[in-house]
Order: sequence, then structure tokens, then C-alpha cells
Amino acid sequence: MPGENLSRDEARERAALLSVDGYDVALDLRSAVGDGNGDGGPRTFRSVTTIRFRCAEPGASSFADLIAPGVTAVTLNGRDLDPGQVFDGTRILLEDLAAENELTVDASCAYSRTGEGMHRFADPEDGEVYLYTQYEPADARRVFANFEQPDLKAPYRFEVRAPEGWTVWSNGAGELVDGVWKFAETKPISTYITCVVAGPYHYVTDTYERVFDDGTKLEIPLGAMCRKGLAPYFDADDVFLVTKQGFDFFHDHFDYPYPFGKYDQAFVPEYNLGAMENPGLVTFREEYIFRGKVTQASYEARANVILHEMAHMWFGDLVTMEWWDDLWLKESFADFMGTFANVGATRFEDAWITFANRRKAWAYRADQLPSTHPVTADIRDLQDAKLNFDGITYAKGASVLKQLVAYVGQDAFLEGARRYFKRNAYGNTRLGDLLSALAETSGRDMTAWSRSWLQTAGVNSLTPQVLLDADGRVAELSVLQEAAESHPELRPHRVRVGLYRLTPEGKLERYSSKELDVDGPRTVAPYAAGTEAPDLVLVNDDDLTYCKIRFDETSLATLRAHLGDITDPLARALCWSALWNLTRDGLLPARDFIDLVLRFAGRESDIGVLQMLHAWAESALVHYAAPDWRPTGGEALSEGALRELRAAGPGSEHQLAWARFFARVASGAGDLALLSGLLDGTETVEGLEVDQELRWAFLEPLAAHGEADEAVLAAELARDDTASGKRHQVRCLAARPSAAVKAQAWAQVVESDALSNALVEATIAGFDRSSQRELTAPYAQKYFAAIERVWDERSIQIGIDVVRGLFPGFQDRQETLDATDAWLSAHEDAAPALRRLVLEARDDLARSLRAQACDAGAANG
Repeated sequence: MPGENLSRDEARERAALLSVDGYDVALDLRSAVGDGNGDGGPRTFRSVTTIRFRCAEPGASSFADLIAPGVTAVTLNGRDLDPGQVFDGTRILLEDLAAENELTVDASCAYSRTGEGMHRFADPEDGEVYLYTQYEPADARRVFANFEQPDLKAPYRFEVRAPEGWTVWSNGAGELVDGVWKFAETKPISTYITCVVAGPYHYVTDTYERVFDDGTKLEIPLGAMCRKGLAPYFDADDVFLVTKQGFDFFHDHFDYPYPFGKYDQAFVPEYNLGAMENPGLVTFREEYIFRGKVTQASYEARANVILHEMAHMWFGDLVTMEWWDDLWLKESFADFMGTFANVGATRFEDAWITFANRRKAWAYRADQLPSTHPVTADIRDLQDAKLNFDGITYAKGASVLKQLVAYVGQDAFLEGARRYFKRNAYGNTRLGDLLSALAETSGRDMTAWSRSWLQTAGVNSLTPQVLLDADGRVAELSVLQEAAESHPELRPHRVRVGLYRLTPEGKLERYSSKELDVDGPRTVAPYAAGTEAPDLVLVNDDDLTYCKIRFDETSLATLRAHLGDITDPLARALCWSALWNLTRDGLLPARDFIDLVLRFAGRESDIGVLQMLHAWAESALVHYAAPDWRPTGGEALSEGALRELRAAGPGSEHQLAWARFFARVASGAGDLALLSGLLDGTETVEGLEVDQELRWAFLEPLAAHGEADEAVLAAELARDDTASGKRHQVRCLAARPSAAVKAQAWAQVVESDALSNALVEATIAGFDRSSQRELTAPYAQKYFAAIERVWDERSIQIGIDVVRGLFPGFQDRQETLDATDAWLSAHEDAAPALRRLVLEARDDLARSLRAQACDAGAANG
């Protein structure tokens, strides 16, 4: 639709003209059950919205936002407007506005199957229907008429009619009155964080209580919900435990009581995101309810997301960015605070290790793409905004905030946040509003820091340089800073430089770690002169700054021989991350990285790091290893994984991690026979419980190698006839090595919109297999012929999934790179967001080819 992509300029113009006093939204969701409309059109529901707003220039014109199949009536200040004249499918024209206005829109809105707007899910297990809303950045207009931009905040009153026997939740507390669910008026909030959840959800309650130093008492009603089919697996007690720990932590540090009344947390099906911070009603993807055994890394990740969303109650909901340029004002802070609170309040005291190893890997990748951008971004419109929920806005921003804490001190940082909340409560802010508060509390000029860290793009590399004297002691230790040619900014870094040496017992231990302000291309560490020569120099010890760590030759040689001997788990994780960056940059052969994993991963104590190493090793094999070495490397990985699986403690989470990794890299006849045996019980590994989730993990490689056919997968679905089982089955079906299967999967995703978002995702995951490069080669040309049409015809979320997921990255040849360049050259006028996705995929492909050349060179050398 031509008006769907709201621009920043339009939003600024409308914000200068209008201010909103309140919304009344009435939804009738009784059509969610039954046979639907019966006319072959989209299943719809009635939405009636009344908006009270003021206009700074009486007589002016503006517009309201609504994406709906139809509008029955529009009334402005008592005047009936012709819907056919004022509504174009995405906008409602509002002319001759008064100083004070009342707009009522009676619309027929469509239920969604893409996770955008009002998503409708029918559970195949029991036929029950579940609804929830998801709006960020701008899909509230799919459910009710509004002014869809973050700086036009207002209070909301919702009322909802629902099928008999259902419960309905919204941001405010609700009650059922004469067959209608009525909800308390909210505080002033933005459109994108309003929310409705409705259906026969399994619901558990608790209460958070806090008595503050002044004697005042706060009680927050807590709720947690999921589909009835997941209720047997729902560990609500642990969700509530982390929730209460989080509230204690944020009340201690923010000095601003939680302002939104109740706190419900809904785990919902077919969710596009990890979670969403709707005040009073946070929504999560239901995969955070674990149907089978998982490692502690999964529980830590869930706790991190719970705390991330809770931090948003202050950073994002109470104080909201003015426009999506400053999306970082909520996401970077929530990402940082999620880990900060996880370490400070929960059992996951080592969460900074996960942050250093997993979260920052996302940031490093994003910051080296051609689409990288400053943390404070230039967001021209809503399509830009949708793509900027990325590794820069989240993980780099959070990493930069960790550096900021090191720069100004934790106390000054938190006091700045407290002033920011109190000064801007229920309002909207820009970069300068936060910086001024931090400048006050730290006494530092934040202008130069902000320019270097928030307003420039790219990642710096820090490399130690060690010069020894005639006695073999350190004559000079310096840190060299480099930047990419495309982003040449050298930044000030507050780092801790760690020096490590081998002990007689063969351990690699830190003997010195001191902070240093690195600035410019070369910084000398004067304190190191005269010390004994280190075996390893770690220039970002404790992970205070955001940079790519490099090594001098001695340190790299030490790691090749003794990586598993580093006693400190965070230092070990940082070294693994640095070696992975070297591999991605084509400076360390992929086969060398895989060799390090095979030799040292079995000794890794941190389960999250181990699982990350598994993912990196697999990626190194399928993307960065020379093609002719892949069979050798694959065999080595499967042998190593099986060896570690058998050696791991029976029933341990390490055993589970190695079992899952073995399934992913299994390829030979013996590997596949073992997986089949573990499924039918003819083979066992002591202590390994093959639960339903692990059964699907074993079936996927069997399907991909032609050892599990449609009948086998149908039988497994009968065993696990659930929504989760259906997603697994669809992925396995699409993974089968058949030209007909691939053709069908392609048609289901590219030529049809019949599949829900979750099944699109599952089909794409099954379709694109590294072991089936020849089978999917014909689709490279089809991809470039189809993507512009897909982008134009499908929702933005499905468009993103298709363009990213089906890019022919496994066709890693120069011809594919040339075809990508040809498409980009011929489509310079394509949607900028679409071009960005293709440019990112092109960069990944080019990186793969460079790394493969490095790996081939290692063989030749």
C-alpha cells in the first residue's frame, strides 16, 4: 500500500500539529472461533476506536493510520465522513480539524497469520484458538485506528468482547462486566506497546511485594500464561522467581517504582521476536517453555530476556524515544540491563561470559556489514526502523554502555539514569536528553565520547605489541588500534590489559591485569616495563570495551597449544571469540579453528560457551572451509562430537549439548545408523534421555540424508501431534534430498501465502541445507527473479524471512556473487530495506569466499 511506509518527516509534521488526549478502543473478537467469514476473504473482527486529540492549527489537515480490509463508518467532530473518500487502505484523511477533536472509526480488521497485528493461532493438538497482538514498530494500526508514531503518547481504555469461556488481558487490569472485558485506563504510552491477549490460556498468578525505605509498600499482581497444551511443561515458579529478583534489582538501582500496575507475562505461539515489552503485559515466544531437557544456558537466556523486557518498563515504556533514530535509548539499555541484572540478581552470575561470547558476536558481525550504522541511526521511515532491530542497536549498543560504565563509573551511570527517568517520565527523548543527565552525574563532557561511540560506525581492532629487552623481560608493551578503511574512526577505549603465563602445572593464569586508556593508533602501557615476558597478552581482559581482540605471535602460539588451559572462564571465552573473529576475517584458516574446537572444546566448563563453539565450528565448516576439505572436516567434527558425547558425564548438560551437535554434523552411514538406533532404542548412550525434542533433532539429519521418509515423519507427528511437533515435521519434510520436495517447499513459501509465519520459517530452515548444494543450485536464479515481487506482495516480516532465508549463500561461488551484483545494479530503485537485505547477504557470501581462500592457502602452505 502506498501510504503504509510512514516517513520520519511525516511523523515530525504530525507531532508538531497534534497532541492526543486519549483512546477508547472496542474490539469484538467473537469471530475468532467458528468457520470465519464464509466468503473466502480474510477472517475479520470489528474494531471501533474513538480518539480525542487537539490540533495546534485549527483548519489544518492530517491523517490517522489504519490498515484494514474495510471501514464501515468514520465520524469526525460529529460529521459523518464517507469511508470511500477518506480511507485509502492505510490512512484516514482528516480535514478541517478543530482545536479539540473527536474521531470515531468503525472498521473491519483482519486477523493475522504472520505474527503482525492481531495474530490468530489454532492449536492442532486440541483445536483451541489463541490470539495475541504484536505491533512493533507500527502494527497497532492493523487492530485499531490511531496515530502510529512513538511520540504521540496517550492513555488507552480497551474493552473486548470474546468467545464464551475465554479470558482477555490487556495493559491495564481487567474485569468481565455483562459479557464485556473492560480494562483500566493506562498511563500515557505509545501505540506500539499497547497489547491484547485473548483465549483459553493456562494462567498462573503470584504477587510481588516490596516495602521501601520510607515505609511505602508496593504490591504488583503477577501473572504468567501459555497455551493449555504447554501447561505440563510450564515452570511458572522459575519465571516468577526471576521476575521478583528483577523487580528488586531495578527498584534498588532505578529509585523509581514500577509504574504500570500489574505485570503479566504471556508465552504465545508463532511469535516473530524473542519478546515484547508491552507495559503490564509482556509477550514472549513460547519456545521459552522447554518441552524437553535443555542446558542451563537456555534458562539463563530466558532469565536474560525476562530482565531485558522488565528494564524496558523504564527504558522505553516510561521514557520513550521520539522517533526510531533513537531506538537505542531503549534497546541498548535493555540489552545491557538484562545481563547486568542477571549477574546482580539471579543465579546466573556468569552471564557476562555469555554476553562476551554470544551477544557480542552478533554485534561484531553486524558492525562489519555494509549496512552497519551508528548506534544512533538515521531512520528515514518504518521499513528502515524494522531492519534496525539489529546487532548494532541491541548488542553493540549494550557493549558501548558497558564501556560507558567503565568510563564514567557505575554510580554516576546509574544516577544519570535515575535523573533521566524522573525528568522525562511519560515523555519522549532524544540522545541529548540522556547525555545531559550523564554529564551532570559524571562531571565528564559526554560530547566527544558520544561522537566516537554513538555517532560513528565500525569496530576497532586492538593488538598488543610486546618488545623484550636483552634479558627477556618486557622493554615496552603497547596497544595498537586499527579501524576499517570504510569506517576509520579510532575511539577512546578504557581497557584492562591482562598478562598471562604458563604455570609449572600447565595452567595459563593471569599474573597482571591493569586498566589503561587506549587512544589513537598506539598507546604505551608504562606499568608493564620491566615485568617478566607474558605467554599471552589479552588486551580486553574483563571485556570492558567493544573491539576485536587481536594477538601478537607469541600469544597466538600460546593459544594454539594451551587454549584449554586458561583458568579464567571469561578470559577463555574472550580468546575463543577473538579466534572466531580471526576466522571470519580470513586471517585464521577454518580448519585451524575446527582443530582448536576438537582439541579444547571438550574441556570447556561454561555450557553456553560450549554451545556457541558448536555453532561456530559448524559455520566454519559449511561457510569458511575450502570446499575440497569439507568432507574431511565434517568427518573430523562428527568423530570428535561422538567421542565427546561418549566421554561426557551421563545425564549431564554437556552430554546433551554434544548429542545435539553430533546430530547436526552427522553424515556418514555409521553416524546415521547410530541416530536411528538411538531413536528406536537399539542403541543407547549411558545417561542420555532421548525425549521428544531430542527425537526431532535426531530425525532432521536422517531426513536430510534420505534415511527418514514422509511416512516416518508422519508417524513421529502422530507421536507428537502438537504445534511444536508440526513445526518440526514441516522442517524435516522440507529437508529431504529430493528435487520434488525442494520444488514444493519453494512454492509453499515463495508462490503462496497460505503458511503461517512459523511454518514459513520452518520450511525455509529445511529447504536450505549445506549438504544439498547441488540440489538447491537451480534456485539461485529463481531467487533473484522472485524477491522484488515477494517484497511488494507480502508483509514486511515474511518478506524479511524469505529474502534472508532463501538467499543462495550455500552456492558459494564467484558466479553467485556476480549474480547478486547484477541484481543490485539492475535494481537501484528497489526498496532500500530490500536492497539492504541483499547487500548484507552479498557481504556474507564475499566473506565466505575470502575465508575459503585463506583455508585453501593453509592446505597449500
